[in-house]
Amino acid sequence: MKRSIALALVLSVGLAGIAFGQVKAKDGIYFAQENAFAKDSGWKDQVVVTVKSGKISSVIWNGVSNTGVADKLTAVATGGYPMVKFGKAKAEWNVQAKAVEDYLLKTQDPSFSKYSDAEGRTDAISGATIHVKPFFTLVSSALSSAPVPKGIYKKNGWFFKEQADFDKTSTWKDSVLITVVNGTIVDVLWNGVSSDKTKKSKLVEDLAGKYGMEKAAKKGAWNIQAKAVQDAIVKAQDPAKIALKADTTTDAISGASIHATAVVLAIEALKEAR
Repeated sequence: MKRSIALALVLSVGLAGIAFGQVKAKDGIYFAQENAFAKDSGWKDQVVVTVKSGKISSVIWNGVSNTGVADKLTAVATGGYPMVKFGKAKAEWNVQAKAVEDYLLKTQDPSFSKYSDAEGRTDAISGATIHVKPFFTLVSSALSSAPVPKGIYKKNGWFFKEQADFDKTSTWKDSVLITVVNGTIVDVLWNGVSSDKTKKSKLVEDLAGKYGMEKAAKKGAWNIQAKAVQDAIVKAQDPAKIALKADTTTDAISGASIHATAVVLAIEALKEAR
């Protein structure tokens, strides 16, 4: 009898090791995002993973878009990502995403491989018919990287700010979307939308060679200079530290001669995070 109990305990410990032994990262908060926006949807997925006492204690699956809108969770909440109405899905994206997050928290296994098709769907997670492979790929990537250091901001999340009006001359209205993890800015996305409904976002138009600035700008196309500004904000962490001239151009960013409206918008967006 004692031998049976001992054997049962050994098996129990062994199974527990299988269930929770997949998480090798030390305690901390981790972040990862896809390298590019999806060609069909324009979204780029992100994950934030928290490890505490050797286990994944929380995980957030979200996304940012190249269309000049707020983050995916906000878009779903405001009716901007209607999967049920137009995609005939059984549940909205955020509901399905939560089912996937809950599955990871239960199994503690980021190396999930139970895919039912080449596109990354699965029958193993009840309530989720969306592609789940990007989520698990990002979780594994996040946990294999260094944790995000503690930053200067009190609130974490996605902070979006856009200009109040369209510019009467250019027709554009700029916006920034900032991702803050563990009080640290980890991503900045500068974009814009036009009052001309035939145009796509500023970033999409520029990458397609339709924005026109690349023909005259000495420091590169708009998207190249915008990235220099985004990188400068991430480096500075406090965008107010980036000195701007009265016309919002700056000498503080070597790769950008454009009006750095993203800096002004970032300062406003991050007021909510302080």
